[in-house]
Amino acid sequence: MEPPRGFLATLWKFILFLPYFLGLLLLGTLKGVALCPFSCLILTIGNTGVVLFMWPAHFLWTFYSIFRARILGPILKLLLFITLPVPLILYPVLAITGSVLGGLAFGFLSPIFATFKAVGHGKANDVFHCFYDGTWSTIKQSMTIVRDFWDICCHSYFSFVNELWNQEPVGGKYYEIRLLYLPVAVVVGAIGFMVDMPLITIIALCKSPIMLFKGWHRLFHDLIGREGPFLETICVPFAGLAIIIWPLAVVGAVMGSIVLSIFLGGYAGVVVYQESSLWFGLCYIVASLAIYDEYSNDILDMPEGSWFPKVEYRKNSGILRTASLTHPLSRTGTVRNPPDRLGSLKNPLLEINPLEVLKKLFEDCKRHGEKLVTGGLITPQDIEDAKSDNGSRVISTGLPAYCIYQTLLRSAKANAVGLLRSDVNDLGEETSELTISNRPKDVFFDWFLSPLLIIKDQIKAENLTPSEEEYLGNLVLLCGDPVRLKSTSIGLPPESELKRAEFDALARRLQGITKSISRYPTFRRRFNDLMKILSEDLSRKDSRDSGGRQPSVGSKSQRFPRSRSFFFRTFSQRSVRDKTKAITSDDGPSENAVAAELEAV
Repeated sequence: MEPPRGFLATLWKFILFLPYFLGLLLLGTLKGVALCPFSCLILTIGNTGVVLFMWPAHFLWTFYSIFRARILGPILKLLLFITLPVPLILYPVLAITGSVLGGLAFGFLSPIFATFKAVGHGKANDVFHCFYDGTWSTIKQSMTIVRDFWDICCHSYFSFVNELWNQEPVGGKYYEIRLLYLPVAVVVGAIGFMVDMPLITIIALCKSPIMLFKGWHRLFHDLIGREGPFLETICVPFAGLAIIIWPLAVVGAVMGSIVLSIFLGGYAGVVVYQESSLWFGLCYIVASLAIYDEYSNDILDMPEGSWFPKVEYRKNSGILRTASLTHPLSRTGTVRNPPDRLGSLKNPLLEINPLEVLKKLFEDCKRHGEKLVTGGLITPQDIEDAKSDNGSRVISTGLPAYCIYQTLLRSAKANAVGLLRSDVNDLGEETSELTISNRPKDVFFDWFLSPLLIIKDQIKAENLTPSEEEYLGNLVLLCGDPVRLKSTSIGLPPESELKRAEFDALARRLQGITKSISRYPTFRRRFNDLMKILSEDLSRKDSRDSGGRQPSVGSKSQRFPRSRSFFFRTFSQRSVRDKTKAITSDDGPSENAVAAELEAV
């Protein structure tokens, strides 16, 4: 859509649009007020039940895992035993309070945004969708949030603590606390908190009017000229809403600065402990004020520099630059010199949604899983184990790692800068690229995108032959299960021992990264859906192989037993590992040994 030319035309368009915008805002607000209690009730009851039900297990398992952790020293364990009860006792209170507030905010805001999204998407009946969108979807999303929170408490949490349990000390050295500097670090951290919090609060309050008027000036300038977020019609309602709630954003920035000051000042204790120097800790308290002042000047497009001295607080001055709060973008790429006015959509940069990335991963898992089931690399026993107490590393970790490997291989062959994602639609197959520029802004993805890009470059440097590609893919799929890896023919390995070692290292790294990705909240829910699809595909395959004959009562059918309760599965993990160790002691390395190697990578 071309923006109107001339001031009078622009003003007239704005006057005509204002009632339209206010009507949508009023309708969305009414829906939000009506649905807010129901969303809050679902989130509060659901999350409260999960927290209270799982809290005893979390409390006991945390202390038991710390006690059994070989990577922690005795003094550090004693310190954790003394300090951990406080956050563990506060955890239910904070979780329940956050559920109430989050339910209120989500139930109120979700219908408002859904009302605006209903317009401009080419839907058949815009009026109907303006009233309907954001009603039932808000209720369903509230239930989904409860389900994902359950997965975090029941899967992700125990995955983290079990990783701590299984880690081995690197070089025989475990983590320990130096008691000599601990009291000094605590005192300096408290001093840093008492100094930084009031001063940073004053700086934030003094700069908040600048943020308010500069933000309004930019938004109104884009509104009059139909630039930036106002260039596309679909973005106008959200940009208009941004003008209205911009003071709330300023208040949130001030509150965020106050919260940040707690950690920024308390970090002085960490500097004292790391540098073994009281003087460097005091220097950091002064330097942290300059760091915050310069960072806020950069964000608000104010003159560079700071009124506070930026003294060195490290023995190695190079660490000072990496420890400062620098923005991921360089100063030339910040608000001061935005590329093509930053918000202009003449050359739009489409940022990929994190849930879209995860959805695409499971679509690949479904597609590749069907092929592997047909080829026999994924067996009925793998799917049965994935649903049972023992678990199946072939399905839960190996299959997603195999799909990531295929993406890396496709990207390496195409000489792509990022990762190529194939999006299959009715018209054929289109390819989009996930790069540093359009990646999701979640910190979660920062942890994995760069390592995956490095692995992609390593695969490209290997110049794999077709047989080596197949061998490495099967190795990635099965290396988490040493028994299956030994008993299954995965192809002809490379003749060079060096190349075989490189393939083993790549497979372990991909499995380790995939295991970390599996802790993402929505992963477990989508994984269960994938198990249902693979079970159905395997049942259809067996039906075709048997010529449509029904399995007899005594035969081994493809019905899989229901999983036992989570408490039994969690507290029986040790016995399961002991059984696995006994089974694999004669055939090869135990599964624990392979898991430890993956975690080390």
